[in-house]
Amino acid sequence: MAARSYGQYCGVTTAVELIGERWALLIVRDLLVGPRRYTDLKQGLPKIPTNILSTRLKELQESGVVRRVPLLHCGLVYELTPYGRELEPIVLALGRWGFQQMGDPQPDDVVTVDSLTMALRTAFRADAAASLPPADYEVHVADVVLRVQVDRERLRIAQLHPAGRPVDPRLGTQASTAGEPDLTFAAGPGIRRVISSELTPAEAIDQDVLAVVAGDATLLERFAQTFRIEPGSALAA
Repeated sequence: MAARSYGQYCGVTTAVELIGERWALLIVRDLLVGPRRYTDLKQGLPKIPTNILSTRLKELQESGVVRRVPLLHCGLVYELTPYGRELEPIVLALGRWGFQQMGDPQPDDVVTVDSLTMALRTAFRADAAASLPPADYEVHVADVVLRVQVDRERLRIAQLHPAGRPVDPRLGTQASTAGEPDLTFAAGPGIRRVISSELTPAEAIDQDVLAVVAGDATLLERFAQTFRIEPGSALAA
């Protein structure tokens, strides 16, 4: 458990003492995507000092949220324990809540492969997807490339290198990368305005927020229906 104590006997207090230190919840966010080596975590959180990353990982291990295990051909990796994975719906709800106040990015803000993966999981509307045909997207945001497959209520995301090769599947890749996607599109940070319904896909294309690279452009409408965060949706399933 973190050294800081608030001196109150309360479940919220205990939760904050466990994961409320700076960077701790972002480490949990990235580990919700899959197991990560120390170097993977450092790359995904480029501004975290190495001593702080080591300290947070040690605290999260001592609290039973994270464990360090061997993974074949990868060496030692960090992963969430079953107790730590119980944080997933909480992290997704926090993401939806915070999304409503994000605004435009600052000049030095970055999008990482894990942060974009979790952003799409945060925005995924299983209720909307349940009534729509399956769809297979390839999404490019800056240097991040994701293969995003929606089949009714099921969402699968594979992280790709810019060349289209899957990231090591032992570290969290879930979707199949076989075959061509139905739609490939590129976007900047303005994709937030599509997910928030501020822009329709057609308006986003007209304003150069999105660009269709290949495939069926009409599927952008289905993407916008499936990935959506609106005011008051923080507790959406």
